[in-house]
Amino acid sequence: MRILHVLTYYRPHISGLTIYVERLARGLADAGHQVTILTSQYDRALPCREWRDGVDVVRVPVLARISKGVLMPAFGVTLRRLLPSQDLVHLHLPQFDGAGVAINARLFHKPSLLTVHGDIRLPDGPFNWVVQRVINLMNRIAGHAVDRVVSYTEDFARHSRYLMRYRHKLSIIPPPIEIALPAPDDLEAFRHQWQITPAQRPLIGMCARLATEKGVEVLVRALQIIRQVRPGARVLFAGPYRDVIGEEAYARRLRPAFDALGPAWTFVGTLQGRALAAFYAACDVTVLPSLNSTESFGMVQVESMLCGTPVVCSDLPGVRVAVQTTGMGSVVPPGDAPALAAAILDVCDHRARYVKPRAFIAQHYSTARTVHDYLQLYDSLIQRRTSSSTP
Repeated sequence: MRILHVLTYYRPHISGLTIYVERLARGLADAGHQVTILTSQYDRALPCREWRDGVDVVRVPVLARISKGVLMPAFGVTLRRLLPSQDLVHLHLPQFDGAGVAINARLFHKPSLLTVHGDIRLPDGPFNWVVQRVINLMNRIAGHAVDRVVSYTEDFARHSRYLMRYRHKLSIIPPPIEIALPAPDDLEAFRHQWQITPAQRPLIGMCARLATEKGVEVLVRALQIIRQVRPGARVLFAGPYRDVIGEEAYARRLRPAFDALGPAWTFVGTLQGRALAAFYAACDVTVLPSLNSTESFGMVQVESMLCGTPVVCSDLPGVRVAVQTTGMGSVVPPGDAPALAAAILDVCDHRARYVKPRAFIAQHYSTARTVHDYLQLYDSLIQRRTSSSTP
């Protein structure tokens, strides 16, 4: 099977969406399928074409940016050059180009589907007001043109105004989650590197981009509250925090708060593989204090659970599902710093009540399950298109 995935940003850019598509594409390639990624050359240092983990990555040069979106004049030409050789087109929203991709897939008689990874919400302002409405229109066109629409969870789909329009062609496929347990030496090395001591309790982890929708300021306020009763409390923040695309003003606004917390707030940078697993395992609890529907799940929650660390997350559609499904954590109202602080302390003080076996978590979430579910969906769409085109 030859599968074309289309999304605005791909690896090495770090976000839940890019990690999701990377895992899915790699899993499909490992299963013997030909996978092509069509994406933006958001950084000019990146090659326009490369072979990455068995996947053909095609990047289109960027002329200009609109907020987090990009303008790529050569995108349509590149898409139409790739389409004839593909069996199926898989879009990933949000992206500016979704409508054009879906329409071209239909024109080329290719079955298509899109996965909704979250809503897009631009900052307030007259220009962004116009851009937001254009994006909403393009997303609706894409939704109408594709053959199938995918959501991570039924919970998010039920509360999404966008997805409610496409209930008649909606599929639910859980996200691909994979992380190995850290070796004892990796865990010890991580604690040594970041000077973690027994007195630093609770040790609170957050793994995310430093981005507005992640609710980082809520964790800052919660840490300030916690330190009134637990002076040794500390946050480790893993993920991109410098020069995050579209988030420069947000980072500047939070900088004074980070400086005031001093060593109680530590940026450990972007972690992968064994280092990421050691980060999760070193923490007493991890948090996902997201603020709105731009977050539709939060795969980092399940990664944390698989490493034995419970989670506190926001009570948002989709985001709350991992905790509700596994019982490995607590759910709090979004934006409520006192509630977040109280839940963190409760989970840490009664940790045995929340920790579940790794095998139990893996029953619900794995890359293998996600790849299997998508392959079944791909096969059904291709067979339907083949039968409908047969005289």
